Amino acid sequence: MALFPQDALNPGVRKREVFGWAMYDFANSGYTTVVITAVFAAYFVGGIAGKAPWATFAWTAALSISYAIVMLTMPSLGAWADLRAAKKTLLMVVTAACVVSTAALALAQPGSVAMAMLLIIVSNTFFSYGESLTASFLPELARPHALGKVSGWGWGFGYFGGMLALGICLAYVLWAQKQGIPAQEFVPVTMLVTAAIYGLASLVTFRLLRERAQPDPKALRQGGLSASLQQLRQTFRQARRYRDFMWLMACAVFYQGGVAVAVALAAIYAEQVIGFEPQETMVLIFVLNLAAAGGAFAWGYLQDRIGHKLALGSTLVGWIATCVIAALTTTKGGFWWAAAIAGLCMGSSQSAGRAMAGMFAPRKQSAEFFGLWTFAIRAASIVGPLTYGAITWATGGNQRTAILSTTALFVVGLVLLAKVDVQRGRQAASDADEAALPEGRLAPA
Repeated sequence: MALFPQDALNPGVRKREVFGWAMYDFANSGYTTVVITAVFAAYFVGGIAGKAPWATFAWTAALSISYAIVMLTMPSLGAWADLRAAKKTLLMVVTAACVVSTAALALAQPGSVAMAMLLIIVSNTFFSYGESLTASFLPELARPHALGKVSGWGWGFGYFGGMLALGICLAYVLWAQKQGIPAQEFVPVTMLVTAAIYGLASLVTFRLLRERAQPDPKALRQGGLSASLQQLRQTFRQARRYRDFMWLMACAVFYQGGVAVAVALAAIYAEQVIGFEPQETMVLIFVLNLAAAGGAFAWGYLQDRIGHKLALGSTLVGWIATCVIAALTTTKGGFWWAAAIAGLCMGSSQSAGRAMAGMFAPRKQSAEFFGLWTFAIRAASIVGPLTYGAITWATGGNQRTAILSTTALFVVGLVLLAKVDVQRGRQAASDADEAALPEGRLAPA
């Protein structure tokens, strides 16, 4: 357990608990890698929707609906979980729901577009809830100076989990193709494999991760929804006090929109524009996850040294280069270069953003603030892929134009990031924590 040095953790936090927290990223990454990126996305467009002109738009629309649901509900759920000290309980519920709905994707067959879209909406909604809730534990576990490291451990573990799920699925797909088994028979098996890994690996998290928060008696008297909405209104009224968190959320709406394009459409672009075969796409995504794991681990340490703002800004420059290369290249080799850069930037940008959000979040309101953070990145996940799908449809299937337009999202993200003052944002969170101490609502770190 030397990977988790004790001086990076808050007093009372054991290394095994951080391992359990990181294992949730390991557990849920197979969903993103296999369902959203490598396998089901391309199968939906090419198999279920039969490569119809509207197929890519339908895929992005399903994702966008799920993200809209999360965007509108997660802040209140986060506030409810904070006030009721129920983050872990809620995490268990949404995880079970995601595992079941992921397994149900095995029922989707060619032509069943409506069913497939409905199951993607449901599974991705619960996946997103879980992603936000597990992130809200970060400020409780890590000291402020080590948020980058600990966030990087989680993202790094996550990519290894994604590689495990994808590796098992790839081995099965290669075997199935040799046996002459068609995609409509082997893709459902990959959904079942992904659901099983998610469910089993998350048990480690539920065994080791503690719920440290204490319920707010006022919330128990008022009822969860009433108290959570009241707390949210108070947070938005104090938006000026947390203006750096708000600038970071605005930045995330744009740069995470670009990241969402890479996650949701990489396999579709590789197969339909560059000419990759399905098994080649799975190998590509596997290597991309390997690069992303290295980026998350390395960048987690680097960002604590050079500063979160500079670390995040550097990854956005890398994303711009990725989009330009992907739009201009006509060879598989050229696209491999774009994918390699994307992999390094993906893990590091995700880790850096989560660490900055954790730094700006008062500990008493961590789930609520990460609910707001989820609001921002899910808004991004609507803007990015839906814009990509709309441009593709409007240009008669020209995905090169769509991927090139994605560079604008990263450019705007860089401009907004310049508005963030890390020290001021950190001080605002610290002041909020100190203000809570006299009433005994926050235990000293």
